[in-house]
Parts: sequence; structure tokens; C-alpha cells
Amino acid sequence: MKTGRITVDPSVCGGKPCIRGLRFSVSRLLGLLAAGETTESILKAYPYRESDDIVPALSYAAFLAEEETLELEHK
Repeated sequence: MKTGRITVDPSVCGGKPCIRGLRFSVSRLLGLLAAGETTESILKAYPYRESDDIVPALSYAAFLAEEETLELEHK
């Protein structure tokens, strides 16, 4: 998956995926949406966010959800 809006830089947020290289992680945006925040309320609270940031973050999350995960047994 490739999108110019989602960036990963070891020097920004410890290498977590962020939106447009800013210190605003994809997980933060997804957490806000999961908590019931609307796009409008997020954009108002974080004016440096753009409406075009939302869909790529959701697409990135969907992409990650498609990945196969393995559960490890704890001894």
C-alpha cells in the first residue's frame, strides 16, 4: 500500500505511522474516530489536520487488518 499522506520516519513519533510527517499518529486519529469523534470535530480540534487525511488513515488501518496475524503461545 502506498499513500503520500501516511509516513513512517524513525525520527517522528518513534517510527509510528503518522499523517503527513507531522507528530499526529494514525493510531491517534483512529482512536478519536473509534471514540465517536466526527471528522468535523477532529478538524476543529486539530486545525493542522485536513479532511483529506481521514480516508487514507482508514485505508491504512484496513490494509493492516488484512495482514495475517499469529498468536504466540505463552509458556
